[in-house]
Amino acid sequence: MNGLPAARDADCVPGGLPAAVLFDMDGTLIDTEHLWMRCEQSIMQRLGGDWSEHDQLACLGNPLADVIAYMSARATVEHTIDEVEDALIGEMEHLLRTTDLRWQPGARDLLHECGELGLPTALVTASWERLVRAVRESIDADLHASGFTVIVAGDHVVNGKPHPEPYLRAAQSLAVPIGHCLAIEDSPAGVTSAVASGARVIAVPQIADVDIAGAHVVASLAGSSVSGLWAAAG
Repeated sequence: MNGLPAARDADCVPGGLPAAVLFDMDGTLIDTEHLWMRCEQSIMQRLGGDWSEHDQLACLGNPLADVIAYMSARATVEHTIDEVEDALIGEMEHLLRTTDLRWQPGARDLLHECGELGLPTALVTASWERLVRAVRESIDADLHASGFTVIVAGDHVVNGKPHPEPYLRAAQSLAVPIGHCLAIEDSPAGVTSAVASGARVIAVPQIADVDIAGAHVVASLAGSSVSGLWAAAG
């Protein structure tokens, strides 16, 4: 993969459905932003700094390496990048494993519908594989099935969101043209990544504006169907 966006294929796949659905994780499928805020505030206190909603917005959807560097730059206590990384990943994993799963409205039903339709799915996230495993176990247990065909985590790619590589890699892994994929995102970085890849994109704003050219914005996934979102994103 050269990391360049693939040309979008405008032809619809048979039946008015995408060939695959590509889901972001944090904020799109699962309500985790309150956990990230709690985790980041806790770590910044130990680093002698603070963490506000402005900081959370500045880092929303970005690669974790960028978030760690951002936190490190705000610290006043002597530390290493590895120490910040270990603290952030370790504390967030603990929160994910000890906090009840909170689906975003309509997300569980949409993922369940993909399974009923036999549509391949990918989880495309900036979170690293260690965190994804914690969430995936809860998702699979709730659905009583494997929720995703493939997973592209933040530490699986060279270029994270907003670069298109994560979505291009997901389509490549599924052996599906990216233009036949429906991507669902909630952050500016994620929406930018998905649009640049050539996928059809649904943007669901949570804590940041995602009114980005090339994406169709919906207030919520509640009551949505795969076919309805695919048509709206076209």
